[in-house]
Amino acid sequence: MSISKNRWVTFGAETVEEPTPAVEESPAFVPTGATRPQLSVPQPDHADRLPRWNVSGITPDFWWLGVHGGAGETSLARLDKNTRAAEHHWPLTTSGSTVVLVARSNVSGLRAAQLAATEWASGTVPGVRVAGLVVLADAPGRIPKEIREFARVVGGGVPHLWHVPWIEAWRFGHEVPPEELPKEARTVLDQVRIAATATAGLPAN
Repeated sequence: MSISKNRWVTFGAETVEEPTPAVEESPAFVPTGATRPQLSVPQPDHADRLPRWNVSGITPDFWWLGVHGGAGETSLARLDKNTRAAEHHWPLTTSGSTVVLVARSNVSGLRAAQLAATEWASGTVPGVRVAGLVVLADAPGRIPKEIREFARVVGGGVPHLWHVPWIEAWRFGHEVPPEELPKEARTVLDQVRIAATATAGLPAN
């Protein structure tokens, strides 16, 4: 969505209206998918649901919820001390919690993300606000078209969808300071924080 305004400019004796460049809104503020649970959505079978974790004490700004093993939630949580990995559980708190789903860019990872998004959409995860889904590249190079298209379908079930490129150091378990990440990854992290902060201000379901 863009916003444009016009201004009046005088050329000699003639005054004409000159359009100013459109100002693009940040994509972090414009949801691209479902923004709240829909009670008509049935929850997945019990075996396909994520476990739940009753959290007490000080909670983070938001949680990274890896929807399967090796999703990358721990690597992302290390980049921001004000966030925390949810250890593959829905974090349940008395005041509600803001969650960003995390999955790898392969079919099994995206299917796990789809199940988690469906569980949230069914309205059966009390107090959890989902800000979106981060898909981490599972291999170097361009993601195959079929995977990209499936990711878009899955991403339609949550407010936002982001892609993080392959980061070689994470393969070896190395920590990477935020300032040394690829620009694309830093941009994603900024957008995730903006979206998560806005989501945290919404009523808990």
